[in-house]
Amino acid sequence: MQPSQANMIAGDGPMMSATESTRPSPRGLIRLSWLLQVVTAAILAQTLFFKFTAAEESVYIFKTLGLEPWGRIGSGIAELIACVLLLMPRTVSFGALLSLGVISGAIVSHLTKLGIVVKDDGGLLFALALVVFVCSLGVLWIRRNELVAAVRSFARTRG
Repeated sequence: MQPSQANMIAGDGPMMSATESTRPSPRGLIRLSWLLQVVTAAILAQTLFFKFTAAEESVYIFKTLGLEPWGRIGSGIAELIACVLLLMPRTVSFGALLSLGVISGAIVSHLTKLGIVVKDDGGLLFALALVVFVCSLGVLWIRRNELVAAVRSFARTRG
């Protein structure tokens, strides 16, 4: 009797290869994606209050970058759109792409003009930007097929 037959008889089910047993299920990946989406949207959403109310730290950041007030307001609008897209099932990959773009700009700004620590925040804003970057990248990786399909569909309707 083959080992796989013995497992079947014992009620253990068919044997899996090493790659099958360690590969996350599609359902598990979607759950992970939703966790990453919610974390990203929550971090982006909490910064909106500071941007739209012209909080002192937010104004300081955008003055330092030479983009006050339009850069502050514009990035706030882009982050708001990213939050909404991240939480709508049909637009998740676009929200992740937008949040990745916005947060990449923030990270570059920290590394080139602002510094890691801004106004004695202990590097909190930079750390949050890194979390958003990693989470957005994770969502894009998990949902890469959806993004490719959407781009192909768009290209078919245009050409």
